[in-house]
Amino acid sequence: MTTTTPRTPRPVDHLVLPTVKLETARQRLEALGFTVALSAQHPFGTENACVFFSDNTYLEPLAIAQRETCETEARNGNVFVARDQAYRFRNGQEGFSAFVMGTEDAKADHESFVASGISAGKMLEFSRPFALPDGTQDIASFRLAFAADLRAPDAFFFTVQRVNTPNVDRTKLQTHKNGVTGLRELVLSEINPTDFQYPLQEVINQRDVNAHSFGMDLRAANANITVLTPAGLRSFFGMDAPESERGLRLQAFVLGVSDLAAVETLLANNNISTEKRGSRLIVHKAPGQGAAIVFEAS
Repeated sequence: MTTTTPRTPRPVDHLVLPTVKLETARQRLEALGFTVALSAQHPFGTENACVFFSDNTYLEPLAIAQRETCETEARNGNVFVARDQAYRFRNGQEGFSAFVMGTEDAKADHESFVASGISAGKMLEFSRPFALPDGTQDIASFRLAFAADLRAPDAFFFTVQRVNTPNVDRTKLQTHKNGVTGLRELVLSEINPTDFQYPLQEVINQRDVNAHSFGMDLRAANANITVLTPAGLRSFFGMDAPESERGLRLQAFVLGVSDLAAVETLLANNNISTEKRGSRLIVHKAPGQGAAIVFEAS
C-alpha cells in the first residue's frame, strides 16, 4: 500500500513590487496609510523600502540603486536581479513580480525545485545592514531558493530562509494609519489557471486545490492564493487581464483591516480613488503602486 506524506504549506513571507523610484513608492504608500521603513540597499545593486505587518508578512517595493552592479550580477547568475530586469523589460518599471514563501531550509527547497523541474537557477545567499528610524542597526542574512515556469515569464517565486534575523522591535513599523493587520490573499490571473496547478503546488507546498468556474484557490499557511480567469478577475476586482496572452500574472493582494469605513475615510481625505465591491475596498494601480491593493474587514 502506497501512502502520500502530508505536506505542510509554507507561509507567504513577502511580495516583490518593482518601482521606478523608492520615493515615488514611499509617497504613494504613505498616502494609502502605510508606515514605510527606511530605504535599504542590497549588495547586488537593488534597494527597497518595506512595509511590515504584524502577521510577519511585508511588502517590498524594489528599485534599481546601481544599474551597472545589477547588470553585472545578472550576467553572473544572480536570479533575483536577472528576473527583476526581465520583468521591467517586459512590463515597465512598476508592477508585482514575485511572491515569496517563508522556509526553514532553503537548500532543501532548492533541491526539491530542481527535482520537480521548476528551479529558476542557483541559490542566492547575502547579508545587508538593517536600520530602524531610531538608529538601531544590525545585520540581516538570507538564503533564497528560486522557482519559475518558462510558460510564465512575468512571475517568479522563491523561498527565503532568515539565516540571521536582527533583534529589533518592529512595533512602530507594523502600526499603520489604515489599520492593516496583515495579508489575506494574493490574486493572480491566467486564461486557464489549472495549467499552473503543479508549479504552484510545489512552491506553496500544498497538494489541495479548490478549482471553480472562475479559477482555482490554494491555501498557504497564512493566506489564500487565488488564480482567476480574466472573467473572474473582472467580476471580483473590476480589473482587466489579457484575453489572449498566456502565463501567470500577479495582479493584486488583499489586506485585512480593523475598520473598513475608517480606511475609506482616510483614502478619501488623501484624494485616493477607490472602488467599493461588497465588503472590499479596491485601490487600483497608480505610480508607485504596481498592483491593486484590496482592503477587507478582518
